[in-house]
Amino acid sequence: MSYTGMPINDDLLVKYLVGEATPAEAEAIQNWLAADAANRQEYENFKLIWDQSQQIAGTRNVDEDAAFIRLQNRLNKTEDAVPLVKVQKMKPGYWVGIAASVLLICTVAWLTISRYYSNDFISVVTIESNNEPRTTTLPDMSEVTLNSHSTLRYPEKFSGTIRPVTMKGEAFFKVSPDKTKPFIIKVNGVTVRVVGTSFNVKSRDGKTQVIVETGIVNVSEKSKSINLNPGEKVLVTKQEGLQAKENIRGRLYNYYATHQLVCDQTPLHELVASLNEVYGAHISIGNKAIENLPITTVFKDQPLDDVLLVIKETFKVKVDKGKKGIVLR
Repeated sequence: MSYTGMPINDDLLVKYLVGEATPAEAEAIQNWLAADAANRQEYENFKLIWDQSQQIAGTRNVDEDAAFIRLQNRLNKTEDAVPLVKVQKMKPGYWVGIAASVLLICTVAWLTISRYYSNDFISVVTIESNNEPRTTTLPDMSEVTLNSHSTLRYPEKFSGTIRPVTMKGEAFFKVSPDKTKPFIIKVNGVTVRVVGTSFNVKSRDGKTQVIVETGIVNVSEKSKSINLNPGEKVLVTKQEGLQAKENIRGRLYNYYATHQLVCDQTPLHELVASLNEVYGAHISIGNKAIENLPITTVFKDQPLDDVLLVIKETFKVKVDKGKKGIVLR
């Protein structure tokens, strides 16, 4: 019996193990397991490593994200582990030879498991930004700037065939190019894959947004996947999943990293949304006719009043300030 369903990969197996697989995905895995004894053995080996990752995570007060990083590193290190020993079939009566073979196999297994579960092998670094943005350099010299109240986790050393990290909140990545070792981010059920590029990832309130500045970025969620080019963005929500990609106007998304709001024919309502986030303001547009008016300029570390003055003079609108906020009319 051969299996011809959806591809079964590490990401799908992790979802199945933590109970997050869809009914269709769970059925596909069950069919894959039933198709071949080798598949069942592969699954049992995978589950063993995952269970041990979770157990160690519990003793170290590290959550599932860190366990995922350890899992990926262990799976990637499989090719580097102690080589398997081919044991020839013994004739009946050769008990000494059989005993020696069993001892050899047990020794190989012990060495392999010891290497998998050594403290150095599973060391995970956690970076938290708290109330202020924070910039850090990863082992591969990639640079990451975390927005406030964000978290990044990554292995102390990228020793496998991928560079796995997990994150919560928002971060701007400048990934060092390495075509032989993809950079993979796990965030809120979304997977972001690159080999060397710069992009912004924002995941808050159940929504994940990816915006690309340079290079090509692959974004996947469940069975859907999309490639983003510079100047494109995509949104993933729990209700609608991976949505269609869109073009962006300017660079409003990473003010916390650049201290600049770059507008390039940017609709006024998009600038207002960014101003509310950057300045903690409560600005609304009281006239729908001006919501999509385009603006092209650069604001760099300017007081909010100065920005509002530019908007007022550019569009000849009124800026009404009240106790409940600011209204553009």
